[in-house]
Amino acid sequence: MFGFSDETYIDVASGKGGNGCVSFRREKYIEKGGPDGGDGGKGGDLVFVVKNNLKTLSSLKAKRTFRAENGHGGQGARCYGRAGKDMEIEVPPGTVLKNPETGEIIQDLTGIPRFVLFKGGRGGLGNYHFRTATRQAPRFAQPGEPGQEMRIGVELLVIADIGFVGLPNAGKSSLLNLLTNARSKVADYPFTTKIPQLGMLRYKGIDIVLADIPGILEGASKGLGMGFKFLRHISRTKGLAYLIDLSDDNYLEVYDILQKELESYSKELTDKNECIIGTKLDEEGTPERLEELKAKYPDKKVIGLSIYSEEGLEEVEKTFLDFSYEDRKVGNGFINNIDNEAIYSDKPWSDDK
Repeated sequence: MFGFSDETYIDVASGKGGNGCVSFRREKYIEKGGPDGGDGGKGGDLVFVVKNNLKTLSSLKAKRTFRAENGHGGQGARCYGRAGKDMEIEVPPGTVLKNPETGEIIQDLTGIPRFVLFKGGRGGLGNYHFRTATRQAPRFAQPGEPGQEMRIGVELLVIADIGFVGLPNAGKSSLLNLLTNARSKVADYPFTTKIPQLGMLRYKGIDIVLADIPGILEGASKGLGMGFKFLRHISRTKGLAYLIDLSDDNYLEVYDILQKELESYSKELTDKNECIIGTKLDEEGTPERLEELKAKYPDKKVIGLSIYSEEGLEEVEKTFLDFSYEDRKVGNGFINNIDNEAIYSDKPWSDDK
């Protein structure tokens, strides 16, 4: 994801309608042909098209202005002007259009393959339409309607089921690489992940999108480290996984630190489904620390994980599946015709059948 861009602004405009034509019929043996001016063509629309193969907004930073084609003017013999071509702006899934001055959301393009932001102006009427019994030679026509133009803020919110949250070097990238085909950079120094990374986990026949964002430091709400720059990308997740390095001496305080920083950004993030994953379980002394972590948070789902031995991996996958299935249960719009006498399983992938 070289050149990752998650927000920008662009100037957009729909096309102006073509002017109507002032024309009169001129043919041999027809001394006084009436008005025959044609109508102008419609201006092109300004359209946003969602493309699944796009991942960033970098293409919109290379070109800032997008204008649809104007409609062509009408011609004699009642010929219509050609309509202007639409301007299609391709954006990745999860794009949100905003008013850059007020921050108001104009349109969230999630689940919308094509969205017409501005319609092109209508073409003007030719002088043929203005003939009457008392005005048989109108020498005027209607101008085309102007198009609409505006500066638009474009923001990308990554669409994922599970978001990874943790301090730098907590093992987020390693877990993403293990569970998916992603190849996020892994190294023994902080902030090896500088941009959000996505991966697809397929488990029990269900696809689960995982998102790894750069590590969060204590004081991120005040701009420390990379601050909150990428937290917007986990705002749409169905659940959060807090990764805690069990080899770190401050392992018992990390969860509270992360919760505090996320709450400073948005209270909604702390209300999501969550689990705590204690990483580096293969190192000396970490199993005992995992038990202490479980004792401190008895009401939380705490899982121990070793990337190298894959201990705890199955439990992590099942937990992610449970989180991702929350919005797919009966009653949330996925099953419309419910048979009251049937028995629906909350978790159809369960082995207990």
